[in-house]
Amino acid sequence: MTQSFRTEHDSMGELQVPREALWGAQTQRALENFPVSGWHMPRAFIAALGLVKQAAARANGRLGLLESNLAASIEAAAAEVADGRHDAHFPLDVFQTGSGTSTNMNANEVIATLATGRLGKPVHPNDHVNMGQSSNDVIPTTIHVSATLAVRR
Repeated sequence: MTQSFRTEHDSMGELQVPREALWGAQTQRALENFPVSGWHMPRAFIAALGLVKQAAARANGRLGLLESNLAASIEAAAAEVADGRHDAHFPLDVFQTGSGTSTNMNANEVIATLATGRLGKPVHPNDHVNMGQSSNDVIPTTIHVSATLAVRR
């Protein structure tokens, strides 16, 4: 069976992404450029990352930085990530650039795709999902959240 692809664009140009993938160009680039170990991010980390993105969308909505329907769509999509419904769309290796930018963008792209489907209009991975965030903050926060959840279990 032949896999079908869609063309995605980023600041470095265009590339082919599997049609069924919820991620976009930046995740695909990282997937192709850093095939180090074959180990993926643990479920607990992805769950915590979804919770961090959900909280950020809620805060941005309450502050009026995102329209309420946009914030709600991002929150719902992030909750699905936290619940483990889309783990197959987090294919990146645990060994990647130092700040975890690739994993942060993977989450942003997946959540944006899901939120776009809910909202019926484009949700941008950087401008909307990652609003007010940096990988240098998101990744350490995610580590703290996942550790806290593990200790409480």
